[in-house]
Amino acid sequence: MSESFKIIVMCIAAAILYGVCHDMITTRICLEYFTVFHPPVWGGATDPTILALTWGVKATWWVGLILSIPAVMLARLGPGPQLAARDLIRPIGYLLLVMAIGSLVAGLTAWLLGSAGAIRPGPDFARLMRREAQLGFLIDMWAHLAAYAFGFFGGMAVCIWIWWRRRLLQGREKIAVRESAAPQA
Repeated sequence: MSESFKIIVMCIAAAILYGVCHDMITTRICLEYFTVFHPPVWGGATDPTILALTWGVKATWWVGLILSIPAVMLARLGPGPQLAARDLIRPIGYLLLVMAIGSLVAGLTAWLLGSAGAIRPGPDFARLMRREAQLGFLIDMWAHLAAYAFGFFGGMAVCIWIWWRRRLLQGREKIAVRESAAPQA
């Protein structure tokens, strides 16, 4: 399997893994976020696990694919040392961790603000769900929006890291060539 293909598969798998884990939590906070504000799946399934698995894959695989394209180009194309899929495990892992922390902070912020009455769903949203589900809806919405934002900007940061890492390795390679070509004293 080529390294480029491995990077693509790894990016898609990481996006799906994050999406499923994230949705396993958020389906249990507010089921209506998935049953009222998403199109029905599997004939109108309402099981939180089924919804989390379905939306965790459906809403994320393509994001992983899109982010894999610049990652592959930056890691594999052009002169100089190339990065392999294994070189991207740590930065992608950090990205997933930052997304999780950002989502947690956003969800907690929504819970605090919503509990205090400082925020509430707009009237168009509020009338579509039970009153007791509205706080959970806000928590889910904020957590998901944070995941999207951190994922987008974090994905760009990973791409910048790939570019930087290759330049660093290329510089080290040039130094090693110069040192080996220098006359021995």
